[in-house]
Amino acid sequence: METIQISDQEFTQFQRLIYQIAGISLSAAKKALVCGRLGKRLSHHRLRSYGEYFNLLSDDRHRNELQTAVDLLTTNETYFFREPKHFDFLRQQIKPGKTFRVWSAACSSGEEPYSIAMVLSDLLGDSPWEVVASDISTRVLEKARNGHYPLDRTSGIAREHLSRYCLKGVGSQQGTLLVEKTLRNRVNFMQLNLSKSLPALGEFDLIFLRNVMIYFDLETKRQVVKRMLPLLKSGGHFLIGHSESLNGVVDSLQAVAPAIYRKP
Repeated sequence: METIQISDQEFTQFQRLIYQIAGISLSAAKKALVCGRLGKRLSHHRLRSYGEYFNLLSDDRHRNELQTAVDLLTTNETYFFREPKHFDFLRQQIKPGKTFRVWSAACSSGEEPYSIAMVLSDLLGDSPWEVVASDISTRVLEKARNGHYPLDRTSGIAREHLSRYCLKGVGSQQGTLLVEKTLRNRVNFMQLNLSKSLPALGEFDLIFLRNVMIYFDLETKRQVVKRMLPLLKSGGHFLIGHSESLNGVVDSLQAVAPAIYRKP
């Protein structure tokens, strides 16, 4: 079947759509990505152009398809224990006592919150702790809740964590790994759109917002961080990706280490 090309005008429609919904700025360089991710949906609906697909998404009767398109355009790559120094820092912050709470915002397919949960379980065991994990995509959240990954996605997990928290697939599940149920149950997954007003989630000791802001323009970054900061405890820490910066985004946080900020 021949590949359907997207015109500049059609691409602009999708740029506006994903910006309105998720605050994500798609540069012109992302044209191939949009085609690659949405092309199968055109085949599925037997449509002849991206304009026809956009019209379908604009129809209220196709809300589920709109969510599918958002899922496809917002999914980001992630892996276990990405940027390991952040997890070393997390270990240093953990103190038994009151419930220790961490929010993994834009958690994608779950590798980040499960990495956080392994560290908390190591140090706090049955003491009270909680990981909240959120993403805009229902598709990746479903994958995250299942906690089932190909083995080649799990190379960042230390051997002791593999033996304590993971089950290696056998038979038809060979080549895969399942995060053990007790740990899965400690992570609270929910759908959240960071570019809209946030529900009352309570206060967190640490917030991870990593490798997400690269997709936002400056004003969206400011608005997202402004919404999130009231949910960070005084003295709590805000972690971003190493390729990101809060320069010009917020001035109320103190930089304490690369990509780690403290709320006074």
